[in-house]
Amino acid sequence: MDTNFQEEFTQIIKFEPPLYKQRYQFVKDLVEKYKPKKVADLGCADCSLLWMLKFCSCIEVLAGLDICASVMKEKMHTLSPLPVDYLQPSERSLTVTLHHGSVAHKDPCMLGFDLVTCIELIEHLEESELKKFPEVVFGFMAPSIVVISTPNSEFNPLLSRVMLYRHPDHKFEWNQAQFQSWALDTARCYDYSVEFTGVGHPPTGMEKVGFCTQIGVFVRKYPQTGESVQSEKPTEAVYKTVFKAVYPSLKDEKYLQNAVISEVIFTAQIIKHRLMSKREEYGDDPERRSKLQPSMDCFSDYLGKLVVEKNMEPFVSGNEVYIPLATIFSVPKVNRLCGTFEKLCKLIAGKVTLSSDGSAVMFNIEHENEEN
Repeated sequence: MDTNFQEEFTQIIKFEPPLYKQRYQFVKDLVEKYKPKKVADLGCADCSLLWMLKFCSCIEVLAGLDICASVMKEKMHTLSPLPVDYLQPSERSLTVTLHHGSVAHKDPCMLGFDLVTCIELIEHLEESELKKFPEVVFGFMAPSIVVISTPNSEFNPLLSRVMLYRHPDHKFEWNQAQFQSWALDTARCYDYSVEFTGVGHPPTGMEKVGFCTQIGVFVRKYPQTGESVQSEKPTEAVYKTVFKAVYPSLKDEKYLQNAVISEVIFTAQIIKHRLMSKREEYGDDPERRSKLQPSMDCFSDYLGKLVVEKNMEPFVSGNEVYIPLATIFSVPKVNRLCGTFEKLCKLIAGKVTLSSDGSAVMFNIEHENEEN
């Protein structure tokens, strides 16, 4: 929940990288291992962890929840798509949503998540909230994995200027035995297993002190059935949505069509340029021009090597240059975007100038010369 606050106390022991970055990296490593599609960060505060996770290619849904809306609003703009996201849409879909509310309350918008993170959160909860927290997260939300980190009070004597707690808003700080006892009871009650680890190693010879930040990784033992989710689902939403961003994606037909059209025109222009360069090189010699065979593997590394059959070769007829769609479809990126030749034809129909039979992209070089 807090990030840099703890680091200002660490003068006897200096963590490198800073402790909050180690916590975030722990979560990122877990994401890379389990590949969750939907991730929620409870107590997301300034959205730093969410910002880092939005770059994980497996994640399609990100949600943040915090009791303090103003803190989220200060940095929520960092979760918005950038211009480059529209120029080069990703192949995956991504939706990021921020909610204002308490982890002691249930809301249907938090159902269906694969991974829920609670990084430096529970120590900020009042006793009444802490009692409700397990039922909300493990009973109601019931994700496949829950990660909870919290300060280890046994480490505090090693931190300069820590009198009682590391942060003035902390309601408690547990030692290793207290955290593990709570975590094991919670896991047992809701059919989870739990493993303990942490970040921020103690000095050599003081291993019994444990990690500066202790972490519990909870994994649900049994899949949750749809009926159990539905029976617990509240009738009303209690959280307030303060931010939502839907990233452009090639899964959206609009963005896919734009990408395909751009790639088709780009590819066709390269092929046309190569063809016309060869024609100028061979001049008006009929014999040499009859041997003109544009080599697809010369265009660029981007296009890659392609073996072009005779009936796929581009050609010039009068003032018209024809680039067969079959040739363009053979380009790896076009092929990957479209999947099928039929999809290619559908996406560019009416958007790209084609030959009368629709089999080739057509350029009028006379018009181009006049424009030049």
